[in-house]
Amino acid sequence: MIISPRAGSGSLADVATGAGVVRAQRVGRQRRVRRRAPGRLRSVLGAVALVVLVMGGTAALWRWALTTPRFGVAHIDVRGASRVPVEQILAAAHIGPGRNLLRLDVAAATARVEALPDIRRAQIVRDLPDRVTIYVEERRPFTLVNAGRLHWVDEEGRNLGVESDAVALQVPAITGLSEEELQTMRTAPSGKALAAIGLIRTLLRTRSALAEEISEIDMSRGDGPVLYTVDGIEVRLGSEEWEERLARLEGVLAQVGRENTGVSTVDLRFRDQIVLQKGGAR
Repeated sequence: MIISPRAGSGSLADVATGAGVVRAQRVGRQRRVRRRAPGRLRSVLGAVALVVLVMGGTAALWRWALTTPRFGVAHIDVRGASRVPVEQILAAAHIGPGRNLLRLDVAAATARVEALPDIRRAQIVRDLPDRVTIYVEERRPFTLVNAGRLHWVDEEGRNLGVESDAVALQVPAITGLSEEELQTMRTAPSGKALAAIGLIRTLLRTRSALAEEISEIDMSRGDGPVLYTVDGIEVRLGSEEWEERLARLEGVLAQVGRENTGVSTVDLRFRDQIVLQKGGAR
């Protein structure tokens, strides 16, 4: 229909129908988004409520686990102990019966057991619901120190206590340590003890006959260890290059044994020479 500007101002009927482009306008979509917003809010609130419920349930469960007698310690086993009394280990661990297994300070209990002089390392394992197992590795005797009395020491130079019986050693004994040094070696090794043990290890590492020929290592002198053979020969080894000097000593002792020259002292402290002295045995 054509409308002329000269036409009258009469009202016109709305005879048009809504086009598809009108139906797809953004206004309609915005209204639909606003209608979905309450649903999303309800979902978020539901998720928050679920999290709060789970957290509350977890906290309640944890409080129950920390207080229930079900997890009270009823059995304590000690594994690996042979020289150290089990009672001494249990006393050091200080884990009382009935203590809640989850409240147990494993690190502190382990440290107390490892503080025992004859324990090298320890491990404590909780086994729910009511069992604790203490695994220990004891210090093992390595050689003897003669300081008026015989004391066992391990490979780390720790004093393991007095030996009152006769012992046939497979490695040299150590002398030249004072009683005061031996007392401190209950908790920490001395430098002299560690040096002597290092020398014994060198003897064993060379796999020579010297480990059986040397009966004693004297650590009392300031210029290095002095060795004594089973035949009473004194060997002044010096403070360094032990492996090389021990190799030379093996040949010297073999020659002295063959020739039976009455040598009483072998001095290896000089780099390019070996000094032999004759005289009475030690």
